[in-house]
Order: sequence, then C-alpha cells, then structure tokens
Amino acid sequence: MQTDKSSTKEKLNNYWLLMRFDKPIGIYLVLWPTLWGLFFAAEGLPKIHLLIIFTLGCILMRAAGCVINDYADRHFDKHVSRTKDRPLTSGRVSEKEALLLFSGLCLVAFILVLFTNKLTVLLSVVALFLAIIYPFTKRFISLPQAWLGIAFGWGIPMAFAAQLNLSNFSDIPLVAWKFLAANICWSIAYDTMYAMVDREDDLRVGIKSSAILFGQYDRLIIGILQAATLILLFDVIIDLGHDWHSAKFYFLGIIIAASFMLYQQFLIKDLKQSLCFKAFLNNHWVGLSILIGIICHFQLN
Repeated sequence: MQTDKSSTKEKLNNYWLLMRFDKPIGIYLVLWPTLWGLFFAAEGLPKIHLLIIFTLGCILMRAAGCVINDYADRHFDKHVSRTKDRPLTSGRVSEKEALLLFSGLCLVAFILVLFTNKLTVLLSVVALFLAIIYPFTKRFISLPQAWLGIAFGWGIPMAFAAQLNLSNFSDIPLVAWKFLAANICWSIAYDTMYAMVDREDDLRVGIKSSAILFGQYDRLIIGILQAATLILLFDVIIDLGHDWHSAKFYFLGIIIAASFMLYQQFLIKDLKQSLCFKAFLNNHWVGLSILIGIICHFQLN
C-alpha cells in the first residue's frame, strides 16, 4: 500500500513537472498580456467572472502548451543538457499519458470559455491551433518566436471580445491588435534571450531559433524589438487622444518596463548563459509593470 501511494505521488509529481508548474514564468508571460487586454477593454474594472475565466484559462493553456511542446521535442530534448531530464524525455511519463494530459487540460480550458460569448469561443479554437502548431514551427521556421508571440498574446483579442461582448471578428478594436503586435515584438525579444541559453545545443540537433537567426546581432535586434514594443504601447494611448497629464500612470508603467529592459540589456552583454536566462526571467516584471500602469490609468485618473 505504501509503495502504491509513493508511486502515485511520484507520478503526479512528474505530471506537475511536465506542466512546468514548478516554473511559473511561462504563466506570467501568457497572463500579463491577456490581462492588459481585459483591463483595458473594461476600463480598469473587468467582470469578475471573466477575470477568473481568463486567469484560469491562461494557467491551463500554458500547462497544455508545455506538455505538447515536450511531446513534440521528445526526441530532441534528450540531446540538450538543460532538457534531457524532463519527465517525457526521460521516460517517467509515457507519450500516451502526455497526450491524455494535454487533452484534459484543453478540455477544461474549453469548458471555461463556454461561459463567455460565441466570438470568444471561436477565438479559443484559434488559440488551441496556435498552441498545437508552435512546437513544430521550430523545425521549419527560422523565427518560431514570432508564432510564440501570437500564441502567448491571443488572449488579448479574446479578452476584448469577451469583455465588450462582441459578435464579429471585425468588431475587435484596433487597440487590441496594437497590444498583440506589442506582445509579438516583446515575445521575440525575451524568447531570444531564452534561446541564447540553448544556442549551441540547438545548432547541433537542428532546431531553429531567433538566437541562431540573429547571430552576432542578437543584442542589437533584441534592443530594436524592445523599442518597438514600447513604441506600440505608447501609440495605444496616444492614438486615443491622451497626453502625459491624462495618462501619466500608463506612461509611468511603460517607463518602468523600459528600465527593466535596459537592465536585461546589461545582463546579456557578455552572452553568458546564466545571465541570459536571468534576463529572460526578468521579463515577468516588464509585463506586470505595464499591467499595473493600465489599471492605475483607469482607477486613479
């Protein structure tokens, strides 16, 4: 009996690790942009049931994305020092178990989205497609991080559709797509930092990434993408007719985010793997700073 309990506990722990719940950075990088959209669409006060649905949905879909990513990379991960001991690659979780876990997570997430409106449900199907396809883009696309940015940011138009109870795809406002564009630039920047950690291993096993594509210009292009992110975020509020006085908290959030980006540039200047990874993790604060700026803009002005 004790052996069975230990075996069950070990199996659940391996599922936990496969879903990457021990490393919540991915949750933040999906959740913060989604909440940018939700709080902006709601002018700072979203419907509570939507806040719960989108928060849980981000957690579940990030977990599902990790599972399907490890399934897709199961034959590659064994050749990469950082990933060779992951549950699926090491055999502690079977391929069948991984697919069942992925399906279960997606099903629960889909049940949650059924409590929104029709357009949001339809957009969730696109979100599922993006999540499934992303792991395989690393075989064929030199810039898979762009696809990641769309997948991680797709919650933005979904949030606008749900909060504003929109009926048609064309009704999604331009501001939602500007936030998504900003998230794509930001995602390419931070995931390039992440890819810089595995660049040599990826070259050896044939995985494509932005770190390989950018080569010696990686820091420069990351900086350009970070600047593009900030410009798009500034444009969101300026295009709505706001100035510094009327949107000071929003601008302050972006300025704080910019300071974190400068710190990341300092961390990656010598291309040390540990510091590149630290820079990647620091992006949690970028997303959170922008979210706080949005909330304060609507609540304190």
